[in-house]
Amino acid sequence: MTADPPQPGAPAPGPVLDLTAEDAKLLVLARSARLRAYVPDGSLAQGAALRDTDGRTYAAATVGTARPELAISALRAAVAAAVSSGARRFEAAAVVTEGDAFAGDDLATLAEFGSGIPVYLGGPDGTARARTTS
Repeated sequence: MTADPPQPGAPAPGPVLDLTAEDAKLLVLARSARLRAYVPDGSLAQGAALRDTDGRTYAAATVGTARPELAISALRAAVAAAVSSGARRFEAAAVVTEGDAFAGDDLATLAEFGSGIPVYLGGPDGTARARTTS
């Protein structure tokens, strides 16, 4: 597995990441969620999946709006779903997007619930391309 990058939000350099089965499942869930994204303004569609410390998973997609300041990223939506279900501690997360970097606001939202949570960035094909931590 590739080492964590020095800068939060910057993708880890190197080849495709080798994931555990549980982390690979997060990418599959995130990829599936991405297909449900609502992005009428043409912004990047994202899907995210998050696993809590009890092994429960939560998936969500980008929710765009006519007013960009009201848009909700997939990872923040997944965190909101998890927290609304009572989760407060997380093991890992994945985001699938065409983008090539993690959003700082997304990582900051996840960091509210703990530091060092691995977050994987996958492309639309579901292949993990980068890893960082909250």
